[in-house]
Amino acid sequence: MRPDGDDPEPDDYGLPRVDVVVPDDARELERDVAAYRREERRRRRRDRFHRVGRPLTRFGVAIPIIAGALLVALLSGVLMTTFGPRPAPRPTGAQLAPRPSASPGKVGGLLPAGDVDIVTGERTPMRIRDLRPGVIGIVPPAYECESVVAELAGRTQENELRFYLVADPRPSGGRKGTSLKELKACAGTAHDGAPQVLEDRQGLLATAYAPPPGTPGPTATSLTAVFVQLDGVVKEVARAPKAGPELAGKVKALQTG
Repeated sequence: MRPDGDDPEPDDYGLPRVDVVVPDDARELERDVAAYRREERRRRRRDRFHRVGRPLTRFGVAIPIIAGALLVALLSGVLMTTFGPRPAPRPTGAQLAPRPSASPGKVGGLLPAGDVDIVTGERTPMRIRDLRPGVIGIVPPAYECESVVAELAGRTQENELRFYLVADPRPSGGRKGTSLKELKACAGTAHDGAPQVLEDRQGLLATAYAPPPGTPGPTATSLTAVFVQLDGVVKEVARAPKAGPELAGKVKALQTG
């Protein structure tokens, strides 16, 4: 329709006539072309967004909420496993050896009678004779953590045994016993396995198996490893043990002891 309201006559094919203005210079259409291209880019972006988001929005907001809840639960589980307190081991149900070949506190005999504390987030009392089967590592005063701690942690885990770390509370040469904080830091150097930290306030284990205070030589400054069988009998005591095949064999032998 013309602006003046005068409708033109239809053409030979019955179509109305249309007024078309063709510019003399095509550059006059650059603004319209640029606007068209911008609109096309926006449309393509919207189409891509709809294609990506369609699986999540097919069922409304339920899927994003469920996915978020699962992610939070997964992260919470990882954090609790990594930083949460380690549970104290349960006492074994196996019976103690009825007639060991040696007296308690000696190689071939039972562990000494008495209690210690399992130190996790809190202290949990436990009978010394329930620390089996496994290895008890007794560290001397002012102990500098050795690689053998990580080695014993890994070997005991491989053989489904327990590994404990306990400090000798007896002072030696003016040095105080290793603190619980230092003992936990040493236990944390084990990448394989999880040593359980014990507190033996009476020094029952150290008195029975560790070198007496003032003993000269490397055994006085190194770890003492006590190898305990399933029946509670101490199979061997190794002072200043070294990582290697021999130590691995001693740990593995506890499975058949």
